[in-house]
Amino acid sequence: MKNSFVKEILKEHIDIIHKDSNQLEKKIKNFSQMILKCFKQKKKILIFGNGGSAADSQHFATELTVRLKKNRIALPALSLTTDTSAITAISNDFDPNFIFKRQIEALSNPGDLIIPISTSGNSKNIIEAVKFSRKKKLKVFGILGNKGGLTKKFCNDYFIVSSNDPSRIQEIHIIFWQITCQIVEEYF
Repeated sequence: MKNSFVKEILKEHIDIIHKDSNQLEKKIKNFSQMILKCFKQKKKILIFGNGGSAADSQHFATELTVRLKKNRIALPALSLTTDTSAITAISNDFDPNFIFKRQIEALSNPGDLIIPISTSGNSKNIIEAVKFSRKKKLKVFGILGNKGGLTKKFCNDYFIVSSNDPSRIQEIHIIFWQITCQIVEEYF
C-alpha cells in the first residue's frame, strides 16, 4: 500500500470537515438545544439507521443513557435497531419497510424526538418512519448524507454531510453526535 493512499483519505476527511465547518457548528448547537428541550420536558429520543448507521444509533443512545466523560443522570434514549425480535416480527408479519415505523408507533409519545441516521437518506424503512413521525407531529432531526435524499423533506431539521461516500459520511456523523453528546452531558 502506498503512503499516499492514507494521506489522500485523511485529506478527504479533513476537506469535508473544513467544507462543512460552519454548518457543523450551527447544526450541533441547534441539535443540542432540541435534545436538551426534549429531556427537560421529560421526553425521550428514538434513534435508528441501517448497517453502520444502526451501530451508530446504538452508540449514540448508549452515550446518553450511560455516560460520555462523566457521571450524571441517565438520559432516556433508545436505539430502534437493537430488538431483533421486533425487527424480525415486523419484517415477517408486516413489511421490512416498517421496522422503524412500527416501533415508533408503539414507543413514541408527543414531545419525543425522532433521529434517523442515514448516509443516503433514501432507505425505504427510514422514509416510512419519518413520514409516520411527521404525521404523528413528532419532531424529527435527520443526520444524513448524500444531499439528504428523500428523508430530508420529512425532517424538521437536519445535518447533511456534503459527501456521497458512506465512509466519510459516517465519520463526520460520529463527530457530529459525539460533540452533541458532550454538550448535553455538560448541561446535566
